[in-house]
Amino acid sequence: MSAPATEADVIVVGAGIAGLVATAELAQAGKKVLLVEQEPAASLGGQAWWSFGGLFLVDTPEQRRMGVKDSLELARQDWFGSAGFDREEDHWPRRWAEAYLNFAAGEKRAWLREKGIGFFPVVGWAERGGYTALEHGNSVPRFHIVWGTGPGILEPFIRAVRAGVQAGLVSALHRHRVDALIVRAGSVVGVRGTRLAASSAARGVASSRDAVGDFDLRASAVIVTSGGIGGNHDLVRAQWPERMGEPPEHLLSGVPAHVDGRMLGIAEQGGARLINGDRMWHYPEGITNWDPVWAAHGIRILPGPSSLWLDATGARLPAPLFPGFDTLGTLEHILKTGYEHSWFVLTQKIIEKEFALSGSEQNPDLTGKDLRLLAQRVSPGAPGPVEAFKQKGVDFVVADTLFELMAGMQKLSPDIPLDFARIEQEIVARDRQLDNDFAKDAQINAIRQARHYRGDKLIRVATPHKLLDPQNGPLIAVKLHILTRKSLGGIETDLSARALGWNGRPVPGLYAAGEASGFGGGGMHGYRSLEGTFLGGCLFSARTAGRAVAAAL
Repeated sequence: MSAPATEADVIVVGAGIAGLVATAELAQAGKKVLLVEQEPAASLGGQAWWSFGGLFLVDTPEQRRMGVKDSLELARQDWFGSAGFDREEDHWPRRWAEAYLNFAAGEKRAWLREKGIGFFPVVGWAERGGYTALEHGNSVPRFHIVWGTGPGILEPFIRAVRAGVQAGLVSALHRHRVDALIVRAGSVVGVRGTRLAASSAARGVASSRDAVGDFDLRASAVIVTSGGIGGNHDLVRAQWPERMGEPPEHLLSGVPAHVDGRMLGIAEQGGARLINGDRMWHYPEGITNWDPVWAAHGIRILPGPSSLWLDATGARLPAPLFPGFDTLGTLEHILKTGYEHSWFVLTQKIIEKEFALSGSEQNPDLTGKDLRLLAQRVSPGAPGPVEAFKQKGVDFVVADTLFELMAGMQKLSPDIPLDFARIEQEIVARDRQLDNDFAKDAQINAIRQARHYRGDKLIRVATPHKLLDPQNGPLIAVKLHILTRKSLGGIETDLSARALGWNGRPVPGLYAAGEASGFGGGGMHGYRSLEGTFLGGCLFSARTAGRAVAAAL
């Protein structure tokens, strides 16, 4: 067997979705690429493989078929109302946001369709906001679920990269950990690092860091697509924003341990400027995985709007902090209570219709494109993965009476006294609001409003009902934890994905894409995401980087 190549036109660092897209673009342009990845081949595709496969799209046939009227102007209003750009460093993030919105409302869907990527016909409504028209949230449903979820998105790009390998254009170097960028006369001309011992670790499982040698690779350009920091809890806490209070002591991981942020510091040492590191996206609806793949493995509940959300003591969260409305607003409120967990209280009727779990492995019907299994979503009973968590998950309490439910909740958190009287008062008062077809309770009104959308009424939002009515039971409580997920800041880049230095000028030879670049510009989301924009941001920024490098060589 011949020795691996040590020189190429381009080095791509990181074989997640962004690295695969950039490599595919370069190979299509006839460029020779070294794709460098510290994990074994089993983890090809990175975090994207585990994803639910949601993509933010604007004014699509899927939306129109569901009766949704959308436009680029409305999407821009929602994006900038959520982003809250307010820093000098937001110059390039603003421009990337504009470019991405044009992509999402323009060629994005056709480009994906050409690659064989299709969509589930019902468009989801994430991050509903609940504030005024100019504040955070999606005014309309825009969350398009890929048929095949995360693996379905990866498939055409993995196929393209493997075709590049067969054509002699791509060399995939797994178990190669980059430790430094090679800089000569101010230009990035390669990478050096450590060859790690071969590993049989399955996808997502931590692999060894045993060193077996070194490597030194040279190229005309280096593209950093190494992801964010969500698997490195120490780094998450170090960059935790002051505006959100003290960083949590206990965190669940929504990403594998190899999402460690190492490459961000290495890029900075090589001359790149990191910005907006205090902007990050973590979920308050995390539950402990009963069948974990990596350490502290958590799964996010993708909730409908009907569960009653209580803090750790039993007080109801204020409007509009309802399930699925404002992720970071809810997270900030929870942490200001002085505790790190909260509770959903719901019924069997709600869990059957409204609970979904994030992740390809938690949605075998969509991931496997199994129509027979998919049909079970509208049948009685909770989806199989949800039912498995209800029965086996350590964070679930199921009871026939409210007192039994509260006793079970207290048992899961013995050190934090629950106010039983307050919880009962909240639930009884909430149930009284259902005696009429109108109410003053903002959550009840939000549930009714959601059901005006055809998709929510069909498969997402339960008919409004009283929690304490036995015919809707049993009662269920879910203890919710903070779950790490995405970095919203990163390497500052211009619209050609060139990494910028502290002087504001491009670092010759260095590019960045995906989460490592804050999905473009060093933070195109600003402070908040509209969801479906992480995978899409990887696709767009990596495509941009690949095409820009190919044109420059």
